[in-house]
Amino acid sequence: MDNNNQNWSQQSVFVEDITGKVAKKFFANVFLWMFVALTLSSLAAYYMASTPEMMSYLINQETGKMGLLGWVAMLAPLGLVLLMSAGMNRLSFGALLGVFILYSVLTGVSLSFILLAYTSSSIMSCFIGAAGIFGIMAVMGYTTNIDLSKFGPILMIGVVGLVIASVVNMFIQSENFSLFMAFIGIAIFTALTAYDVQKLKRIGAGLEESGATMQDTDSKKLAIMGALSLYLDFLNIFLYLLRIFGDRR
Repeated sequence: MDNNNQNWSQQSVFVEDITGKVAKKFFANVFLWMFVALTLSSLAAYYMASTPEMMSYLINQETGKMGLLGWVAMLAPLGLVLLMSAGMNRLSFGALLGVFILYSVLTGVSLSFILLAYTSSSIMSCFIGAAGIFGIMAVMGYTTNIDLSKFGPILMIGVVGLVIASVVNMFIQSENFSLFMAFIGIAIFTALTAYDVQKLKRIGAGLEESGATMQDTDSKKLAIMGALSLYLDFLNIFLYLLRIFGDRR
């Protein structure tokens, strides 16, 4: 398969509907891997939060200082995402899947702090809310006849702006600014959900047209990368909802 034709970041043909078996199976695999990632993250977060001995490796309860595992859990996921994005064509499917699973687990480890900081009811409420928002926008992105690709650059600029604003707020420590960013973050990642789903729809249709099968390495890699993008959309919606509506212990 020609990698240039299946480039993750360049899909220019607008497809109105998916009717082929390969395209449908690709779409199903994307959501399957996303579900796997969410499950692994949830299990890792619950295990860490419910095991005091493991939490001691994340943070020293007496001094409040981050432990080695804590720093790894906080910083490694970003590096793993960059590794997957930059090395998709060079990594084998097995290696890419391994990195994806490791990323999911480490993200869950870092999320264990949330289980300790917020009440269980507010975490569940925000999770259900995030699932509802994600589901609605996923259906919208799949069914709409509007080409959402033109909004991609704007949304990417918004994500970069959120990252910069978050870094700035680390120094100014403004609660009001943090809440403002949370509302903006929900808007951006809600829109990104529809955008990413439509992009995945196009990729699936492109695989169908090229004669690819889901046994092809590139097809399986694209499914993993698609799952990663949707996982990040859902996770950010959840975290921003929790920042606004979550009740702290």
